[in-house]
Amino acid sequence: MEIESAEDFAAVPDAFQRLWTPHRLVYIKAGPQPHKDECPFCVAPSMSDEKALIVARGKTCFVLLNLFPYNAGHLLVCPYRHVASYDDATEEEVTEMAALTQIAMRVLRATANCDGFNIGMNQGGIAGAGIAEHLHQHIVPRWAQDSNFFPIIAGTKAMPRLLGDVRAEVAAAWPRP
Repeated sequence: MEIESAEDFAAVPDAFQRLWTPHRLVYIKAGPQPHKDECPFCVAPSMSDEKALIVARGKTCFVLLNLFPYNAGHLLVCPYRHVASYDDATEEEVTEMAALTQIAMRVLRATANCDGFNIGMNQGGIAGAGIAEHLHQHIVPRWAQDSNFFPIIAGTKAMPRLLGDVRAEVAAAWPRP
């Protein structure tokens, strides 16, 4: 794909590089409380995998891409059941969350060639959970040199791939039982 030169357009070129993130428009339009009326993790399983960004479905839990990722390939493992706290999850849910997390790591290593992971849960709004009412575990792939000044200086994260493309790749690589 050839990159078009700004000189071919009507505007005067400037020194800015543009980060095109159209998938974030849904977040902007949603306003300050995007999940006020319904839990997105409860709604997601009723949608198509492509629309909900689901990459795999288990018996008690499912795996989907984070709509607002820290890095490309940022996955979430959620129980189907609406439960807020890890200590309220059943043994079966905890076991499947762990198994799906391991599979996700293997798939992301194969598809994204990542160097490591941040894995964890924020329990409660005070701990940083964006959706505190529904338990979810983050799996964030990491690469050497994946951070730069954007998040610190400009509050911006450069995302090199579109969510739909990442979902399709991860879902295709997910092992089938």
